[in-house]
Amino acid sequence: MTAIDTLTQILHDRRSCRAFLPDPVPDADLTRIVQEARHVPSWCNAQPWQVDITKGAGTERLRAALIDTAAKGTPMTPDLDWPTRYSGAYGQRRRNCGFQLYRAVGVEKADRAGRKAQMLRNYALFDAPHVAIVHSPAELGPYGAMDTGGFVTAFTLAATALGIATIPQAAIAAYAPLLKEHLGIAQDRLILCAISLGYEDKDDPANSFRTPRAETDEIIRWHDE
Repeated sequence: MTAIDTLTQILHDRRSCRAFLPDPVPDADLTRIVQEARHVPSWCNAQPWQVDITKGAGTERLRAALIDTAAKGTPMTPDLDWPTRYSGAYGQRRRNCGFQLYRAVGVEKADRAGRKAQMLRNYALFDAPHVAIVHSPAELGPYGAMDTGGFVTAFTLAATALGIATIPQAAIAAYAPLLKEHLGIAQDRLILCAISLGYEDKDDPANSFRTPRAETDEIIRWHDE
């Protein structure tokens, strides 16, 4: 198998996992993920990404705090502005993803309570034994965030290569002040996302679907003159 074939297989195998087994991931594997992900490019080689990873009681304390905060309807205060809207194809892809999930777990479109319960699963970290909180320096602004996005991608691919499931979650970043206080993250850092990770529960219906990807002719614009 060539290098591009190996990469292609990993890219196709990666998925957003929405139900995890309770088994913890060995520290050596968690470290290996970061060891490999750190090789992504960044502007001026600044390498702005940092990550706080929970395990054991640390995960349970954070999980409980997030569930309590979200269940109370606490206003969201993310460090980055949410998208103003999802128009056109972006909105359709977002809706399709939601509908696929709800169908998989047996939640009807009109079942608002069921949809809310499924949304709150984000804050339970989908029962993952670990969550990685990813952040970058506020002084580097959107370019630091963009560079760190590359780290997030590499993190999920390295995890996949090790047989470890992941799901990047913007929802967790909605409670940036809680995360900073709970984990001792400095105020001059931007909380970008969380990545819940562990071993996939392959029998859970939440993991029974795959979202489609746009074809290359929807992405590339060629310029030859």
